Amino acid sequence: MLNIIIFGPPGAGKGTQSEFIKEKYNLTYISTGQILRNEMAAETEIGLKVKEIISQGGLASDEIVAEIIEKFIASHADANGFLFDGYPRTVKQAEILDELFRKYNLSLSGVLSLEVPEDILVERMLERGKTSGRADDNIDSIRHRFVEYDQKTKPVLDFYQNKNALYPIHGVGTIEEIFNNICEVIERL
Repeated sequence: MLNIIIFGPPGAGKGTQSEFIKEKYNLTYISTGQILRNEMAAETEIGLKVKEIISQGGLASDEIVAEIIEKFIASHADANGFLFDGYPRTVKQAEILDELFRKYNLSLSGVLSLEVPEDILVERMLERGKTSGRADDNIDSIRHRFVEYDQKTKPVLDFYQNKNALYPIHGVGTIEEIFNNICEVIERL
């Protein structure tokens, strides 16, 4: 069973590459943002908690996010494997995910980290902002997202590096070239 986490700074192409990875390797895709939105839309107990927190300008706690991840894993017991996008974002979440893996007898195959220089990321995101209509694809928002990524997510990469589970991927080139780089790593896992 293949269980992969995909990392990379904003604009690195995680969403794009995740689509290809999940298709090629028949993995169940876990996007915490999407699951949270689904829970809120369905007005589940967790969804209502999250909706209240977000309406007050807060972020869902590590415990709430872990609860939805566990619920998702438990409800997909027949999965060939999982592809995590956007989780874990903190070392605490990484530790919680380790516990969930133990509980469900899963093992982490690897953490793929898309490596892209910041100037290329900015260029990609500004270009994307012209057509996507994403409000967070403006220069101030982009810079803030990089700072946030550096402060919160880089320690997670160190956590996985210390477990020898981190695989840097050259994330510059065409979508196909980057996907080929990813596949070369996955084939060795």
